[in-house]
Amino acid sequence: MHALPLADRPLTQPHVDRLDPQHPRYCEILALHAAALDAGHDGYTDPGTGLFVLTARFLADRRTCCDKGCRHCPYIT
Repeated sequence: MHALPLADRPLTQPHVDRLDPQHPRYCEILALHAAALDAGHDGYTDPGTGLFVLTARFLADRRTCCDKGCRHCPYIT
């Protein structure tokens, strides 16, 4: 498997195409993501949908993009 280079942004910052800064829960989502990263968790529960969302660290550790549109994809530029 060929490892992809990570995007040139912190893992805490999602690409605007995946999470619009105008999203009404943007700050809440970023706080949940940061808490999951700090705790070493693979993801967190989305406050609006109740779905499990993978962290950028978990996705980066996979070393490849799955092309499924992950909110915190660390590969898209």
